[in-house]
This record gives sequence, structure tokens and C-alpha cells, in this order.
Amino acid sequence: MITLYNPQSSTARKPILPMSLLAVGAAIEGQHEYRIVDGNLVEDGYSALEETITESGSELLGMTVMPGPQLAEAVPLSRRLKKRFPNLKIVWGGYFPTLHAPVVLQSDCVDYVVRGHNELSFSGLANDLQRDNVPADLAGLGFRDPLTGNIRLNALGNVPDINTLPMFPYHRVDMQRYFRPTFMGQRTISHHSSYGCPFLCNFCAVVNMVGGRYSAETAERTAAVVGRLIDEYGADSVEFHDNNFFVKESRISEFCERIIDRKIGWWGYGRIDTLQKFSDHTWRLMRDSGLKMIFMGAEAGSDEVLSRMNKGGRQTADQALTIAERMRRFGIVPEMSFILGNPPEPAADVERTIRFIRRLKHVNPATEIIFYLYSPVPQAGSMLTEAEASGFAFPKSLDDWVSAKWQEFSHHRSADLPWLDAGLKRRIKNFQRVMHAAYPTTTDHRLTGLARSTLRAMGMWRYRLGLYAFPIELKVLERVFPYQRPEVSGF
Repeated sequence: MITLYNPQSSTARKPILPMSLLAVGAAIEGQHEYRIVDGNLVEDGYSALEETITESGSELLGMTVMPGPQLAEAVPLSRRLKKRFPNLKIVWGGYFPTLHAPVVLQSDCVDYVVRGHNELSFSGLANDLQRDNVPADLAGLGFRDPLTGNIRLNALGNVPDINTLPMFPYHRVDMQRYFRPTFMGQRTISHHSSYGCPFLCNFCAVVNMVGGRYSAETAERTAAVVGRLIDEYGADSVEFHDNNFFVKESRISEFCERIIDRKIGWWGYGRIDTLQKFSDHTWRLMRDSGLKMIFMGAEAGSDEVLSRMNKGGRQTADQALTIAERMRRFGIVPEMSFILGNPPEPAADVERTIRFIRRLKHVNPATEIIFYLYSPVPQAGSMLTEAEASGFAFPKSLDDWVSAKWQEFSHHRSADLPWLDAGLKRRIKNFQRVMHAAYPTTTDHRLTGLARSTLRAMGMWRYRLGLYAFPIELKVLERVFPYQRPEVSGF
């Protein structure tokens, strides 16, 4: 018996469909008995897992672990469970163990890590353990050698062809608890229609997961999933959380043609330089099929910084302005992320990016802006090299990773970085507050009428004059008219 656990992913326990566990479940469906427990849906993760493991006799526990809240729960939870069930094999998969496998395996509470996309590797591990075989050669597997105690990390395997994998076993979770109202509809649900990304941006953790490999569902299969979510579960809108949904124009145009009569709203991630090449015909199809917004990594207002991010040569700052104008004509909202405070000259980077964001808002005022502080990832490249030259180093233990300082880092909001002082962080935060008041997000369906117009008026005078410091009145106004910031903001 296997238990799969999704640790709590936010303090609010926002229910988001645990697609990573559904993918693993699909791979072992029919081979192993298993249960999925979602930490976002239970009051206490430990109690829920203790009950499930005791009742089912589970011998294997798989956890998906992201940096941040999931890691903060996964560490003490794994320790308590290992003490309570000494023979339980605990396996971590996901971004954190992929990026920091040696740190995880130095602890005494995790037996194995599976790095990268791990459905097939986890299935192979479960099969070996069931047969009392010693797992050794599985792609992506990490473990402590039972003879020497040394940590062994097998090479990542290829990203599997997603079209050969079974569909998600939605019957294994309470689907109705994952629908929520958004700006796209009253019953929004998530899907992941591809694995990986063919690009190698050197600030992105996805590169460590897949190394530039990519596999996407056919347009027919993705449309079939959307149809199932509509017909069987009552969805009226879908968020595509692919690392890069819009890689191939022909796939997107066919998908749009297949769903155009379903009258849904949808949203996804894409690259500016790729979308720039799409024809007007495809843009019309995307609009008419219900596309409301595209999340894109603009990242910087400087071609030099984009080049150091390994986006240069493909994407330029001016392309962000061009795509924002094009999307304005088609009535699709651009949602663009920016990484601020990049070494080696963080103050100059911040000022350049603020000036560029103002140009972007002039071209298309509807553009949503997402702010991140630069946070290194353990990937070879100039940005990490510059961070290390400033004195940056990753934690060496799980206890350090779950400390308050590194939890802040995992949220992209730590000011305790060698190249970034508190004053510069305050400059970014004040600009963010003023801009988001002057241009309230369209995704906040609760902010209407008087509240929206008051907020805009109070923020716009500051924005027009470029006065961002000490926005005390906006802090007060937030208490009167609580409003939503773009959800993945780093502050």
C-alpha cells in the first residue's frame, strides 16, 4: 500500500489540484493500491497521515515538496512519521529534492529522492521495494548507499512522452473541493498539458528538472481533458500551469479550434518571443476560444540583463512592449513578471526596470505586473556565479532551509541577500504598492465600483508624479478596501 501526500502549500491552505500526485497515481494505477492525502484539505497533516498509514498499512510514503511552505511542513512531518513508523520508506519528489538532493539525503528522515519528472521512476521504485529488490539504477533516483553510506544520485532520465501516460485519476481526489471563482469564471480548475520547457534560462529551476527537454499533449488530448473537466465536473474555466504552454503555434491553434464552442475561459504561461511569432489568425482563435490572460516572463527592462539570464538573443525588452500592444488589440490581458535587484548592480537594475514598467503601462495599461526579487538557483550560469561572488551560499541542512530567513528566500522576498539592502527592497515595495493602486488587477472580481475608483484615484496622483516613498495613505486604504495583488507577487 502506498500513500501520496501533498504538503500544505500556503498559509491559507488554498486548494489547488495536486497534479503532481495525480501524475504519479496515474503511473501506478492498477499496479499498486494507493491513497492521496492533500495537506491543503485536512486540518492536521500528521494526524491525517498517521490515520491513513495505520489503517491502510502503507509501507511507502511519497511526498511532493516545493521550497517554501511545503518544505516547512515536510521536514518535521517526515521526522515525526519516521519515528512513529520506523519501517516506512519515505520518498521526496518535486522541485526541492531535485535542486537540493544531497541536503535532503543527509537527513535521517528521507530514504529516497526522485529528481525530475518522476512518475516512471517512482513506479519502478515501488515495484522494486515490493519485490524486496535493492533499487539502484532507476533514472533520477537518489539514495544513501546501504554499504558505504555515501549519497548516490543517478542521472536524470528523459522527460516521458506525456501522450503515452495514462490520464489523471481524478476519481482519487474530491474534485469538487478544487473549484474556485476567478476572473475567468465561477468554477475554475487547473491542468498541466505538457512537461518541461525547451529553453534554458539560467535563473529558472525548471532547467534542473528537465534540462531543456519538453513533451506536450496533442491538441486533441488536451481538448479532451478540458471536455472531461466541463462535462463530468462542471468546470467553466481552466488554468494551464504548464511551464510553457505556447511552445508550438500549430498545437495551440488546433486546440483553440477544438474548444471554441465550449465557451470557457482559460489562462496559461508563455514566452514573449514565441508568442510574437504567432499569426493574427492564431491570436483571433485564442481570443475567440476564451483566452483571457497570458503569463509571460518579461523579467528585465534591459537587453544586457536578459542576455545574462540566457534569454537574450531570443527575447528583447522591446518585444515586451510590442506584445503588450498586440494583446491590447486582441483584448487579451498580458501578465508579465519582472525579476528585480539582479547582481552585480542591483540598484541600477531596479531603476531601469521601474522606468521600463512605466513604458509598458503606457503602451497597455491593462498589463498585469508581477514582482520578484532575484533568488539564485543551483544551476551553472553567470547569475549564480555573480551571486556567489557577493558571498551568497545555499544552506547545508534541512534545519537551515526551514528557518525564517530561508523561508523568506523561498518566497522571493528576502532582503537578507549580500547584494540587496533593505532600502532598495523598500524602494521596490513602495513602487509596487503605488502602481497596483493606480492600476488595480483585473483578476480581483471583488473590487468593484467605489472601491476600485477610490483606489485608482489615490494611487494615480503618486504614480503620475513618480512619488513612491512613504505611501502611508495607501496602506490605510488597504485596510478600508482590501484588494488583491497579483497572486504570485514576491512580497
